[in-house]
Amino acid sequence: MESIVKGASNAPHRSLYHALGMTVEEMDKPMIGIVSSYNEIVPGHVNLDKIVEAVRLGVAMAGGTPVVFPAIAVCDGIAMGHTGMKYSLVTRDLIADSTEAMAMAHGFDALVMVPNCDKNVPGLLMAAARLNIPTVFVSGGPMLAGRVGGKKRSLSSMFEAVGQYNAGKINACELEEFECKVCPTCGSCSGMYTANSMNCLTEVLGMGLRGNGTIPAVYASRIELAKHAGMAVMEMLRKNIRPRDIMTKEAFDNALTVDMALGCSTNSMLHLPAIAHECGIEINLDIANDISAKTPNLCHLAPAGPTYMEDLNEAGGVYAVMNELNKLGLLHTDCMTVTGKTVGENIAGCINLDPEVIRPVENPYSKTGGIAVLRGNLAPDGGVVKRSAVLPEMLVHKGPAKVFESEEEAQAAIDAGKIVAGDVVVIRYEGPKGGPGMREMLNPTSAIMGMGLGSSVALITDGRFSGATRGACIGHVSPEAASGGPIGVVRDGDIISINIPENKLELCISDEELAERMKNFTPKTKELSGYLKRYASMVSSGATGAIINK
Repeated sequence: MESIVKGASNAPHRSLYHALGMTVEEMDKPMIGIVSSYNEIVPGHVNLDKIVEAVRLGVAMAGGTPVVFPAIAVCDGIAMGHTGMKYSLVTRDLIADSTEAMAMAHGFDALVMVPNCDKNVPGLLMAAARLNIPTVFVSGGPMLAGRVGGKKRSLSSMFEAVGQYNAGKINACELEEFECKVCPTCGSCSGMYTANSMNCLTEVLGMGLRGNGTIPAVYASRIELAKHAGMAVMEMLRKNIRPRDIMTKEAFDNALTVDMALGCSTNSMLHLPAIAHECGIEINLDIANDISAKTPNLCHLAPAGPTYMEDLNEAGGVYAVMNELNKLGLLHTDCMTVTGKTVGENIAGCINLDPEVIRPVENPYSKTGGIAVLRGNLAPDGGVVKRSAVLPEMLVHKGPAKVFESEEEAQAAIDAGKIVAGDVVVIRYEGPKGGPGMREMLNPTSAIMGMGLGSSVALITDGRFSGATRGACIGHVSPEAASGGPIGVVRDGDIISINIPENKLELCISDEELAERMKNFTPKTKELSGYLKRYASMVSSGATGAIINK
């Protein structure tokens, strides 16, 4: 910042700062950009004005000049099931690009990122890696769980209730009770969905303070955390600790390890490779299986189980999970963090306060991690499933394909009762390029579960599923249909074999038949315009994080 405000040649710049009402004393201090994802349409962001104000106070108390600028945010829940969802994933790159532009144009000395929901966290982590100036993250925090019928509930319960209603299992009054009660506060939706997954993994990467992923949005301690984030960035500036000092290959190994233990959203397998790419680090999906093979799954938060983010917070949070894993020597404890201390120093003494929420490593839910990458002739470059949210009877499944060219086609068939026990629903042309935008598809997965077919029907797509999805739902199948992938030649009635323990996904036809189909296959195209047309022309495969690479 000094190069912009000091000296006679920069008097024009100072005149514009005076136009903002900024004093000479403020100009003499380090200028800290606070990236605010606040808006009035996303429940996870409607409280961020208060978080931002707390960050401002923290920065000022520690000797900096805070300056706020915005980032956009899309609510995946509101965008779900219609054209709006095509615009969700694509905002990750808009957020990264616009934040980079603002920070570089105005010469900030350091940044505090204030995201919360699905794409804002990875988008801002990507920007932090590019800019590589001292940066701290503080999210808006998770929503408290709702209560319906005396049980804790969340957004995934709401979507499944629609399936129950369509199947005649609940009436309109019961559906309305879910509608009014499952989302009782502001904050990111209360299960281990994508937003909370990424906020927890920001702690693990070392880019957020303790509690960033778990302290509920409505707790006063969330405001205290924001003040401490403002103070922490000033200390990072003094010590010259930068994002690429923190987000090393070892830090990403830690993130993948804790991802497996927490049972995070499958979308982490899109976002972690994209963030790592900005750090100059490549994450191959096979690394995920290698890490999963030696990492126990310790948590079954919603949608995998009956516990929620508030429960994880009370049990000791992410650091308690990390401390459990460290008993097995699974973490790189010498990685630097935004605290100025190492991972090992941060997690020392952070004990597990509730073995029902965080299983001890001696008694895990499973000896392998919560996410699996499947490969085979149907997914040569891989597909991703949240193994911890799959019923035991569906870990191995073989059944006939019911093929659909879009989410809407599949949803109509499910609602009409055309999907029966044993089927494998295949939804294609929903990938990064083919969608475009790789829509999350919580509607069809929730309908299947709500109708009672979760123990007998699998879903496969070159698109992706919500972090709120549970069941045998395999997404990110790559190459996608629009890029000429084998999922594009699957026919109704073809037998598909799923073996999650062995990481296999196979189309049960001969190699000769598959080769013949592929030879005669011409992918379908869509008429596109605007940003989606540009995005589709530039985006990479879901297997590499759906990054913009052209």
